[in-house]
Amino acid sequence: MKGFKDFVLRGNLIELAVAFIIGGAFATVVTAFTKMIMEILAMAGGAPKFDDWTVFGLTTVGPFLTALVAFLILAFVVYFFIVKPYEAAKARFMAPAEEEATTESLLAEIRDELKARRI
Repeated sequence: MKGFKDFVLRGNLIELAVAFIIGGAFATVVTAFTKMIMEILAMAGGAPKFDDWTVFGLTTVGPFLTALVAFLILAFVVYFFIVKPYEAAKARFMAPAEEEATTESLLAEIRDELKARRI
């Protein structure tokens, strides 16, 4: 039972649950935004839905193209409105990470400390 309690109370699990909930909520926002953009495109230049379009009798090409256009819009929005601002804020406000000590550097520190104590 202790192992299960440790697993449940581990910070990573809580962070993952919060990320999952926020991701689900964010997905509905992005889906609504994508539908809005598709609607604007439909008004500007005709319906951007290719659902009824067939190539060589294949009926699945049209829905695939519609999904592809929606994905590209979604990727554009996520990259330029989430990823880029996050990277800029991170570079501006986060301190640069310290270099991790390597085995060689730790051994060199121990050697230097031992030399300093002998004298």
